[in-house]
Amino acid sequence: MFRVRRRQTGEWNVTEGLAGYLFMMPTILVLGTFVVSPIIWAVFLSLHKVQLLGGIDYKFIGWRNFTRIVEDERVWIALRNTMEYVAIVVPTQTILALVLAVTLNSGIRAKNWWRILYFLPTVTSSAVLTLIFMWIYNTNGLLNDFLSFVGLPTYNWLGDPAVALKGIMLMNIWSTAPFYMVIYLAALQDIPKTLYEAAAIDGASKWQQFIHITIPLLQPVTFFVVAMGVIGTFQLFDQSYIFSRGTGGPNNATLTVVLLIYQAVFRDLQMGYGAAIAFLLAAIIISITIIQRRLFGGEKK
Repeated sequence: MFRVRRRQTGEWNVTEGLAGYLFMMPTILVLGTFVVSPIIWAVFLSLHKVQLLGGIDYKFIGWRNFTRIVEDERVWIALRNTMEYVAIVVPTQTILALVLAVTLNSGIRAKNWWRILYFLPTVTSSAVLTLIFMWIYNTNGLLNDFLSFVGLPTYNWLGDPAVALKGIMLMNIWSTAPFYMVIYLAALQDIPKTLYEAAAIDGASKWQQFIHITIPLLQPVTFFVVAMGVIGTFQLFDQSYIFSRGTGGPNNATLTVVLLIYQAVFRDLQMGYGAAIAFLLAAIIISITIIQRRLFGGEKK
């Protein structure tokens, strides 16, 4: 029925076109259901005040949810905490991942066992890791016991706003760096050894080989690692939620943008305002990713 011969003018064969759309249909349905539709619905919510109690009601308020963001002090606190978290965690975990990958790629003994040991935190549940670190940071936890044993003063690691977020940073650097280490390790093993041999013949030291061969050839991988790290760290939620029991405390020290969205939607029942904050977060992530792409993510011509 759909059999149509291709004309000499090069017009598209109807049968091939129909077959192509049929093959694309599952992907189109999945993307439309789980990506496009939620985005459209979020845009709708961000422009409305949603009444959930006593019957669902939508009241159009235009850009008020977005203008409210500017006036909300907690949004700026959450942005500041999240930016600080991203600025410290992403460079540290990237450098640590690269150092670990180079170390494992250097031919050390029992490197397969070291890979397993390094990678274990990555496959462990984030909630479980957070509870373990809460036990370590507790006033009667392992860290204070160690400090007391060596004669140093103990500290309220979870209750001090100055160090609470740093504790989450340390935990996430330790648990996420091994994942990016594996990516770097695969990239390092793909670099031809002849380049290093030629550099060694020319008198280049190991450090010079690393700076002038390894780092430039790892640039696309570094862009991927940094981009994924930025996206992941901007979405910090579960560790902050568990550490503060959903409050973002102490004194909003662990309040992040995603935790603030959660509070707006599920605690305050302000779905429109939560959607507006979510679009702010998406705009920030997209902007930073574009900047990264322009700075060092593009292919060299």
